[in-house]
Amino acid sequence: MKTLTFQQIIEKLNGYWAERGCVICQPYDMEKGAATMSPATFFNVLGPKPRKIAYI
Repeated sequence: MKTLTFQQIIEKLNGYWAERGCVICQPYDMEKGAATMSPATFFNVLGPKPRKIAYI
């Protein structure tokens, strides 16, 4: 079995969630706590349409 690098694992996760219609949000360079503090989550809950967001 081939060992995956960290970058390859992240790429596979990005592809997995993108195939399922999720927007892939990249992390910030500072601690925010839960994903509820992310602007992608916070501002999208104000709209009428459901959102699919993956935080990897």
